[in-house]
Amino acid sequence: MIVRPHRKHTVFVLLFSLRGSIVPIIWPRVVYTMLLSVGVVMAEHHGVAVGFTLNAAPLTLLGLTLAIFLGFRNNVAYQRWWEGRVLWGDLLISTRNLGRQVSSFLPTLAKTKSQDLVYGLIAYAHALRHHLRGTESAEDVTRWLPADVVGSVLAAPNRPLAVLGFVGREYAERARDAGTHPMLLAQMDTQINLLSHVMGGCERIQKTPIPFAYILLLHRTVHIYCFMLPFCLIGPLGWFTPVAVGVLAYTFFGLDAIGEEIEDPFDLRPNGLPLDAMCRTVEIDLRSSLGEHGIPGPLEPRDYVLS
Repeated sequence: MIVRPHRKHTVFVLLFSLRGSIVPIIWPRVVYTMLLSVGVVMAEHHGVAVGFTLNAAPLTLLGLTLAIFLGFRNNVAYQRWWEGRVLWGDLLISTRNLGRQVSSFLPTLAKTKSQDLVYGLIAYAHALRHHLRGTESAEDVTRWLPADVVGSVLAAPNRPLAVLGFVGREYAERARDAGTHPMLLAQMDTQINLLSHVMGGCERIQKTPIPFAYILLLHRTVHIYCFMLPFCLIGPLGWFTPVAVGVLAYTFFGLDAIGEEIEDPFDLRPNGLPLDAMCRTVEIDLRSSLGEHGIPGPLEPRDYVLS
C-alpha cells in the first residue's frame, strides 16, 4: 500500500511523483497514442488524412459511455479492496480478544501453554497471508507452531484452516482443563468462528474476480476511444492535438489500470493491502499480552510502499 504523509502532498509531489503513480504501468500506451496523434497531424498537414477526420459527436457519445463504465468498474474494485481491509481489521480485533482472554479466562495456565495458544494465532495470520498471496508459508508456520503440529499443518491443502483447527482444539482443551465456565468458552469459540469467517471472506474476494467479459469490453473500448481521439481533435486543435490526446489517454488508461491494480487487494502490487505490516501488528499485540520483551517494532514503508 502506498503511504505518503499528507503534510508532504505538495504540488510538486502530486504532479511529478512516480512512486504510487499509475504512470509506470500505462506510459507505453500513452506514448503510443501521442505518437499516433503526431502521425495524424503530420498526415493532415500534408493533405493525406483530411478525409478521415471526425467531428466531436462520436468522441462525446463514446466518452460519456466509457466514463460510466470506468466509474462502475472502479467502484466495484474499490469495494473489493475495502472489504478486504475490513476483514483483516476483524482479524486484528479477534486475535487481540483471544489474546486477552487467555490471561483473563485462563489465569492459571502454564506459560508454555499460554504461548502455544497465542503463537497459534500469530501463525494463523501469517498462514492466511501466504495463502491469499500464493507464497510459501512453511517458514512462518514452523516458527510459531509447536513441533508436533507443524507436520500436519504443512501437509494440509489449506494451511490457515489447519492452523485454526489446532487453535480451536487448544482453546477448548485448555479451557476444559482449567474448569472455565461454558459461557466463557462460548465467547472464545465465537472469536475463533470470526477468524474462520475472515478467511472465507478473503477467499471469496480472491477467487471471484470481476467477470472477464466485462473487463475485456471495457479495455477494448478504452483503446478504441484513445485511437479515435486524434481524428476528432485535429480539426479544432491542430498541432496541439498530441498534447490533448496525451492528457485524455493518461486519464482513461489510468482509470482502467487503477481498477485492475486494486481488484485483488491481497497481491504484492504497491497498491495492495499491507498484509506483512498487519501480521507484524498481530505479533506485537499478542506477544505484548504475554508480557514478552524484545518484540520487533512495526514495519515501516520502504520508498513509500508498506507491504
